[in-house]
Amino acid sequence: MTEEAKTQEAVPANEATTTAAPAEGAQTAPDLTITDLTALKQIIDVASSRGAFKPNEMVTVGQTYSKLEAFLSAVNSAQQKVEPPKGE
Repeated sequence: MTEEAKTQEAVPANEATTTAAPAEGAQTAPDLTITDLTALKQIIDVASSRGAFKPNEMVTVGQTYSKLEAFLSAVNSAQQKVEPPKGE
């Protein structure tokens, strides 16, 4: 493991340092996107198909996967309602 990776792991995500504080009232971009969550769902699919999880972990993995799948489905449905079909 490189020194840089060790340093990044040592700093908790909620205490990450920034070079400049955001202006008051300004919002920062989210660090986790729908694309990231979709990739995470695919990672769980691949990992489970390769036997990466122990049997006693499968319940937790399955429940988390189901929540993630439901969330992504709800977001997809909401986006389809907001965005008009292409070509119109």
